[in-house]
Amino acid sequence: MGKPAGGRGAARTSVWLEGKARRGARGGGQPSGLDLERITEVSVRLLDAEGLAKFSMRRLAAELNVTAMSLYWYVDTKDDLLELALDAAFGELRLPGAQDGGDWREQLRALAGEYRALLVRHPWLSPLAGTFLNIGPNHLAFSGAVQRVIRRTGLPEHRLTGAISAVFQFVYGYGTIEGHFVARCAEAGMAPDEYFRHAMSVATRAPDAAEVLRESAGLMAARGGDTVAEMLDRDFTFALDLLVAGIEAMVARG
Repeated sequence: MGKPAGGRGAARTSVWLEGKARRGARGGGQPSGLDLERITEVSVRLLDAEGLAKFSMRRLAAELNVTAMSLYWYVDTKDDLLELALDAAFGELRLPGAQDGGDWREQLRALAGEYRALLVRHPWLSPLAGTFLNIGPNHLAFSGAVQRVIRRTGLPEHRLTGAISAVFQFVYGYGTIEGHFVARCAEAGMAPDEYFRHAMSVATRAPDAAEVLRESAGLMAARGGDTVAEMLDRDFTFALDLLVAGIEAMVARG
């Protein structure tokens, strides 16, 4: 779930086509102790630690203690590795079982919460989700779970994709912005609450920003929350409640 595939890599197809993701090393001479699963795992760890902009085959090879050329026994391009890392991250999501017929509202909230947390844990994920086709097994499992839950809302078939977009494009945007905020805090060496106080203090020095912030102070106070995490959770929960209520209203409207 993300923006349609496009941008960098739009002309390529997918590492999941033509058996590329399952082929393993080609021919002889590959380094011992290295396989595609380990390469993907280290790629995710490196992306988490250093971000998408700094990721390179050379940097990954150094982390694995092999030569950069050794990686090309397993993948054709860096994009192949990024697509593998993207789907590996989606494998962290906890999904309802195919036969789980629980309340669709709670399952939809749970899936939305899982997706938000994933985007925050891996800030590099959101731009990749908008670049690749997302046809890896873990993302397909997520998409299948979302579709099964949305089908139980009672919406007519031709409205289901709109409902999925309303919920999960919202989560995509919310989780992306939250993930960027968490990354900025880490880069600044500050806890989120400390960074928020610092940012608000700096922003009020700009006359135009100060006026807007004064107008929003009442809204923020009414929302409540003693910490940044609490404020973010309250807004996310209520926004999701609005979307669930909207689905219920459209079903009732028939």
